[in-house]
Amino acid sequence: MTGYGEASFQSDTLSLAIELRALNNRYLKVSLRAAEPYNLLEPEFEKVVRRTVRRGTVQVHLRCQRQYNPQDFQINTTALRSYARQLRELSTELGLRDPEPLLAHALMLPGVAAEPGSAPFQLAEEWPVVERVLEEALARLQAMRQEEGRAMAQELLQHRDAIAAHLGRIRERAPQVVIAFRDRLLERVRNLLAELDVEIDRTDLIKEVSVFAERSDIAEEVVRLASHLDQFREVVEKEPEGAGRKLEFVTQEMFREANTIGSKASDVEISRHVVEIKATLEKIRELVQNVE
Repeated sequence: MTGYGEASFQSDTLSLAIELRALNNRYLKVSLRAAEPYNLLEPEFEKVVRRTVRRGTVQVHLRCQRQYNPQDFQINTTALRSYARQLRELSTELGLRDPEPLLAHALMLPGVAAEPGSAPFQLAEEWPVVERVLEEALARLQAMRQEEGRAMAQELLQHRDAIAAHLGRIRERAPQVVIAFRDRLLERVRNLLAELDVEIDRTDLIKEVSVFAERSDIAEEVVRLASHLDQFREVVEKEPEGAGRKLEFVTQEMFREANTIGSKASDVEISRHVVEIKATLEKIRELVQNVE
């Protein structure tokens, strides 16, 4: 399921903002976009996200600004002395009377004046704050996803009811299939008997109808499909947590029963209902892949 969540934190020394975007995916994938060295925290971010989210692609965007402290602006006196000594020696060697123009550029040499805020700091010290902001963003993300989940549940139940309606018509039609076959067979036999002037054993006729009735009997498949539909409704209504895998399995079983009904029924009207059932099941399968 899709969703968006954000949270922020502000103190005298640290400013944090986290944005979360969730996209549909059968599996969980967490990606972090952050400046160094915060990008090293991606495994920790994934651990926190997994506590709440089980499926989907979760994109995390971390923006962080650390406030500069006086100690962040320091000159490396050791490097500066070394550069100054070398510059004076070079001035003497080149016969320069005044080495000051060269010394004036010493502060620009590498290692003399570090960039503000480049001093090393411990990520572990800031992680508790980052984690708290991440959890707040996750809470807002989940609130949006739960709203979408409620709408998706209603859609799933509508599809389930549509399948149940088609199954009801199949249940009504099934007994008529054997009767229709018997009537067609009797009509053909009568026509042949009239043309060829021969007799046929009634026992053979009854046997042929019985074989067809047994071969095209879909009563068990209809009962099982109806049971799966009841189970599907129960999972949607009573198991909001971790329902995705169960719904996928039940949907797969419903596909199996629908295929068997279609292959055994040997009836145009029943086949038409089976096609509608399978089309609706395909819609359900696409939806439940995104359900946690």
